[in-house]
Amino acid sequence: MKMKVSWIKYEKDNKSFRLPQALGLDVFPLSDLEKTDETMRNLIKQDYDTIILSNEVAGFSEDIIKKYKNNKNIKIVISLSKH
Repeated sequence: MKMKVSWIKYEKDNKSFRLPQALGLDVFPLSDLEKTDETMRNLIKQDYDTIILSNEVAGFSEDIIKKYKNNKNIKIVISLSKH
């Protein structure tokens, strides 16, 4: 089974996920942090099974992180900030 991984960060965040972005991996910069849950829902519909969020973005998820907390098929990971 192949893992399909995505990263979500705030578009003004120039520090998070630079390596995956430089490697051409699926990094999705958000211009509106209020769209965090909507973006995660769309990624899950596109068969992404691992979603890595910057700490800043994770604070804007109202229900998706809780909904998939115990789901064995979808992994949502909150990246620690490097401050």
